[in-house]
Parts: sequence; structure tokens; C-alpha cells
Amino acid sequence: MPDENLQASHESKRLLVMDVDSTLIDEEVIDLLGEAAGSGACIADITRRAMLGDIDFKAALSERVALLKGMPVGTLDSVFDRLHFTKGALEMIDTAHERGWTVGVVSGGFSELVEGLVRRAHIDHSLANHLGIADGVLTGLTVGPVVTKDTKLEALRRWAAEDGVSMAQTVAIGDGANDIPMIRAAGVGIAFCAKPVVQQAAHYAIQQRDLMQVIDIIDGHTQS
Repeated sequence: MPDENLQASHESKRLLVMDVDSTLIDEEVIDLLGEAAGSGACIADITRRAMLGDIDFKAALSERVALLKGMPVGTLDSVFDRLHFTKGALEMIDTAHERGWTVGVVSGGFSELVEGLVRRAHIDHSLANHLGIADGVLTGLTVGPVVTKDTKLEALRRWAAEDGVSMAQTVAIGDGANDIPMIRAAGVGIAFCAKPVVQQAAHYAIQQRDLMQVIDIIDGHTQS
């Protein structure tokens, strides 16, 4: 006869995975880098169209990163200092950890900045792109595989398996078109202050910039 306590413990485990830009944090990092490079308006327009799903994210990333070529690597630190955790983000992560859950972030942004956020927020898993750097400046290229909607979904599934969490007990949170596959695949998919196409794909939508509402949704979903 199975141990009911062990079964209950397993079923109560969850994995929360979220996007970074405009979800975990208020800003779009690539747009801030664009401002610093003097290409702010151009990069912001590409970002907007990519998040709406109007253009391929991989191509959009390549186009935007190319506009950063020659930027001193020290600018990354200046941009990091301008980032702000979204209201409720740290409280949501702390609550998740208090309940024995794990938390991950998947970002089409850059590990050079994401990892600092991961350390500050004590996040368990992370996946982001890597910027090419040579002789103290950005090369205008990324290094290694590009994080896409498909790799975000793969990360959700991989981390769930590693943490011993069923897909039914996963939560995915995001705002852009490249978050849709993981939002659809998760047991609880949440569109956070998202584009209409993302809201249509999600189980739930949050319209206010307060990530503690995620906990309310999970609790309500569990009771329903």
C-alpha cells in the first residue's frame, strides 16, 4: 500500500517557471542596451514586433544584438543597475520556496545580466542567451544556442523531470509570444500583463503588475 504522506508530498511539489523581461523585472533589457548604444528606438520597435509574434524571435534577436556591436562590456553593469524586480516578484519566490517549490527563469535576454538577478532572488534554475565579448566590447553576436519558444518549453519539461514534479504541477508565466508553448504545456499557464495573443493561450491572465497574484491563482486552481 503506497505511503499516503509521500504521495501527498509529491503532489504538493510545484515548479514555477517565468520569463524575465517585463515579467520577473519591469524592464526590457535589450531596449535599455539599445538606448546605451544609441539605437534605442530601432531596437524597441523590433522587440515590440517580436513579442507580438509578428516577426521570428531568433531573427529579431540577431538583428538587435548586431546593433550593440562595439559596446563596452562595462555598459552591462550600468544597465543592470537600472533593473527593478516587478512588484511581488521576490515575495512570490520566497513563498514558493517556503512551500518547498522550485523556481526557474527562461529568458530570451542575456545571461550576463540574468545571472545577477538569479543570485539576488535565489532562483533555482535559469536559461538565457550569451553575448559575444572580445577585447572588452560586444561582438554583435550571441554565443551558443539561442533561447527560443521551443527551448523555453524544453527547459520547463527538463526542470520538472529533474525536480520530480509532474507537468500537471508546473506553472509557467510570461508576457510574449515566445512564452506561449510553455504556458500551454504547464499545468497552470499564466499570461502576465501580456499581449492579447498570449492571453488567449493562457489558462489565466493577470492585468496588474503584481506577481503575488500568481500565488492567489495557484491556490484557487488547487481548490477548484
